[in-house]
Amino acid sequence: MGRVRNILVGKGHAVYSVHPDSTVYEALKVLVDKNVGALVVLDHDKFLGIFSERDYARRVILKGRASKETTIREIMTEHPITVTEDETIENCMCKMTDKRIRHLPVVDDGGRLIGVISIGDVVKYIMDEQKHIIENLECYINGTHH
Repeated sequence: MGRVRNILVGKGHAVYSVHPDSTVYEALKVLVDKNVGALVVLDHDKFLGIFSERDYARRVILKGRASKETTIREIMTEHPITVTEDETIENCMCKMTDKRIRHLPVVDDGGRLIGVISIGDVVKYIMDEQKHIIENLECYINGTHH
């Protein structure tokens, strides 16, 4: 099974972020524009937390707050679960399932943010890996080389 670094090599280290003093409305516009489900919260490159569609649903809409007046700082998830590049894809899948989360910020040994992986990234990686295994087995069975 692969590791987080294998996903990051394919998708890159680019991270979509929002400042903690931005409004929820501004952050929602970024989510829609970038077609992602979560943004990391950064203040001058300092990783503070994560803001997801789930945070919006639970901490803004259901609480009757206004998205144009509420700041990300007020509703973000602080100290989210993170992983390193050495974490196995299998462990990431377990963490996502156990904690019911869809995004994992990736940090280096110093706690500096270096990427984000989503459940979609994990599923795509596993599907690609299985496809590769099947192709290799077919070649083996047929006596051909890939």
